[in-house]
Amino acid sequence: MTIVNRHYPPNPGITGESAWDLARYLIDQHGIEVVVVHIDRTYDGGGAVRQPVGEMHAVKTIYEGKNGLIRLLAGLLDGFFLIRQALKVRKGPLLIMTSPPMLPFWASLLLRKTPYWLWAMDLFPEGFAAGGKVSPTNPVYQWVIRQTYRNAPKRLIALGPRQATHILAKYGRDIPVTVLPCGVLMHQERDPNWPSWRTKNDEFIYLGYAGNIGQAHSATFLESIVLNLDPTRFRLVLALYGTKADEILALAKNRNGIICLPNIPRSQLHYFDIQLVSLLPEWTHIAVPSKAMSAIGSGSPILFCGNSDSDSYGLLSDASFFIDAAGNIDEQVVSFYKTLNKALVLQYKQKAEQLSERLQDYVKQGYEEIASLC
Repeated sequence: MTIVNRHYPPNPGITGESAWDLARYLIDQHGIEVVVVHIDRTYDGGGAVRQPVGEMHAVKTIYEGKNGLIRLLAGLLDGFFLIRQALKVRKGPLLIMTSPPMLPFWASLLLRKTPYWLWAMDLFPEGFAAGGKVSPTNPVYQWVIRQTYRNAPKRLIALGPRQATHILAKYGRDIPVTVLPCGVLMHQERDPNWPSWRTKNDEFIYLGYAGNIGQAHSATFLESIVLNLDPTRFRLVLALYGTKADEILALAKNRNGIICLPNIPRSQLHYFDIQLVSLLPEWTHIAVPSKAMSAIGSGSPILFCGNSDSDSYGLLSDASFFIDAAGNIDEQVVSFYKTLNKALVLQYKQKAEQLSERLQDYVKQGYEEIASLC
């Protein structure tokens, strides 16, 4: 199998870790040869630094700076170079992921005579419209959308059944589907040593937001969590990066009961009582936050702020508290704080552990299905 994605360990980032997890499973469990084509650069992501597996082919990017417009243009070219390299070195099925953003566009354009599979993470160019960077009625955008969905993959790997339905409607045809929730890793360790940010057996309920707070996420939700926090009952741990991180961290600075950290390893996620996840309604199905799956996979329930139609809630509702992003967020956050207690947290943590086992089985079935087709 050949996997094509922008990120791959030892560089962090959940899409790369997902590719690594699948690659390791295919190699360890079935002895399948795995080739990975990726961009040779770093990424400001969370998680563990993993040792790569498989045969790697790194493609140099033309730009590694911070200028947004130049990065966007470089990303467009990165996708072209990744597909070109993959055609040179590929072995077995060609599995195209969705990072950099225009990678599916290049796959549709360049792989007309080459069968490929699509592993859908965040969807672009739709994400540009959802983020307000381009109007959905823009003629260039509409042309890119048509081209992206013109040449359908032979198999779709989606983050959830609702995202799969959304994507199949875009292609306008039936495609075999495998569902692989992003963030549920088969090889996820749990650190037995209590982290420095949590005191063992204290009276507080620990809430945590660890990860990206970017265009697809609700800063309003996290601001409400910060402003309505009761430090006599709760501890809020923030390890943020992304476009909206600075404004949240500035608001949280020097507030009692809030702990700000540069990073939290995935191996420590199970020490949270509840993890916070958000997705703006306009990003429903375009993104499915991996931190929701990572949280449940670690045994923590989540408080999800978004649309109830999202796979983040549909797959995880048994172990999720919910805030409707279209409603009054402040009122719902205040109500959440009032109803939460240690007994309820324990009840939901037990549900999360049970759901975590089901998700692991779900992912294993998906991996086995992929292995049987390699």
